[in-house]
Amino acid sequence: MEPAGDALVPNAPTRSDSPTFAELGARPETVEALAAAGITHAFAIQEYALPIALRGTDLIGQAPTGTGKTLGFGVPLLERVFAPGEGSDGVPQALVVVPTRELGLQVAKDLAAAGRTRGVRVLPIYGGVAYEPQIEALRSGVEILVGTPGRLLDLAKQKQLRLDRVHALVLDEADRMLDLGFLDDVEKILAMLPEDRQTMLFSATMPDPIVALSRRFLRHPVTIHAGHTAETGPSPQTQQLVYRTHSLNKAEVVARILQANGRGLTMIFTRTKRAADRLAEDLDFRGFAVAAVHGDLGQGARERALRAFRSGKIDILVATDVAARGLDVSGVTHVINYDCPEDQDTYTHRIGRTGRAGATGVAVTFVDWDDMPRWRIIDKTLGLDMPEPPETYHTSAWLYEDLDIPSDITGTLPSAERTRAGLSAEKEEDLGGGRRRGPASSRAERPARSRSRRRGAKRDDESSDETTPVATEAEGETTKRPRRRRRAGQVVSGETEATGTDQAVVAVADPEAGEATAAKPRTRRRRRSRGSGGATTATTEA
Repeated sequence: MEPAGDALVPNAPTRSDSPTFAELGARPETVEALAAAGITHAFAIQEYALPIALRGTDLIGQAPTGTGKTLGFGVPLLERVFAPGEGSDGVPQALVVVPTRELGLQVAKDLAAAGRTRGVRVLPIYGGVAYEPQIEALRSGVEILVGTPGRLLDLAKQKQLRLDRVHALVLDEADRMLDLGFLDDVEKILAMLPEDRQTMLFSATMPDPIVALSRRFLRHPVTIHAGHTAETGPSPQTQQLVYRTHSLNKAEVVARILQANGRGLTMIFTRTKRAADRLAEDLDFRGFAVAAVHGDLGQGARERALRAFRSGKIDILVATDVAARGLDVSGVTHVINYDCPEDQDTYTHRIGRTGRAGATGVAVTFVDWDDMPRWRIIDKTLGLDMPEPPETYHTSAWLYEDLDIPSDITGTLPSAERTRAGLSAEKEEDLGGGRRRGPASSRAERPARSRSRRRGAKRDDESSDETTPVATEAEGETTKRPRRRRRAGQVVSGETEATGTDQAVVAVADPEAGEATAAKPRTRRRRRSRGSGGATTATTEA
């Protein structure tokens, strides 16, 4: 099993006196599955949450990602569901609501690994991909459903998803769902669930709307705090460095940081999607194995970049805040805030990608001159004691000393060190999320529209020939059909009709054939003076 994510981090350091999952009350099958993944002892959030959640009590857990909360609610969910061999009829018994697709995929992967010995089926449900595979999986039967609010509501409205058997609910990263505007959708989902259920809510922060939500839908919840939060600050295992940088020199500084000794997987955060693409292109040009992840990418492209990042084909991921929340990847050693975070919560969530599960990490933040007021607020709130970052360029000596960067490097990665396969080595899967106007075969057989049909262009059928070849189906041969042309409502070529004007055919010399050919008549219309009653006469001329 690939070790990654918020919970399943084999051999991660824990307290020597931390209890095992067996001591906390997990069933032997779950303990066996976790042991196969190299997990025996619990983290703090798991130690506090499991005894409460296993009793069926509602729970509020205030803890950020990276502290192991997935198993904090995952083990109790596995205890409460029946596996296929234990009487399950395939209707979802537990539901985990997450704000992002990436977090949903990671949570589903961790829960499936923990329930593997019992054969518990876990299905991730999210938007951006085709409905049909998810509907087929629902019909095949699942025990635990992990989904984003939008797709869950869509499937429920289509009568493809039953929620009336759900007796355990988890709202993961509730504050992020508030930030993304999903809170109304979450309340609609909660209204579809049975009232007699266990509800667990996990959030890094507890803003007022989340507190109000917990009061409405949780029954006498027990609140636990574990790990570092946005109020207490980031992980103490993370070295935090802040530099005042110029926008035109940021890429040069980043190129030096990426060549620091001991650097592993690195995540770089930008404020906008355009900045993410621009920086990724710049670093790729410099020889680094990099990919960008943001909301404009399709789900297939995003999953491709994440697979390449987890597998080591690329070692740098440039992401926006929306795309980065829920990206749980083990082994991230460096985080770079290319743009200054908006507030202390964003700062904490960003640098929380490193220093996870007891590991050490490095977080570097760039602050432009215009960002100084915002940074001072972040610094004061979190007590970082760095209100005036030093003005730093790619030539500054302390940059190399702080991050253990060799002094003889340049802004380009040497060819000898370009050993990673790169994003192109990872194949993008067709997830079927795009809209199509019709079957591919019908589109392929449809004849291409001629450019001459555009406005102002001469049409192909306005040639000087009076007859056009036409293929007849019955005879399979070509015949000539007379064509009529009109000008000002009058027939001027082809068969002569009674129009009140005289028609004449004028011979025109064909320069290529060297002989006279029949051409279209030209009719000149003249209007008489008022004295003649405004009658119109027509004359034909060559």
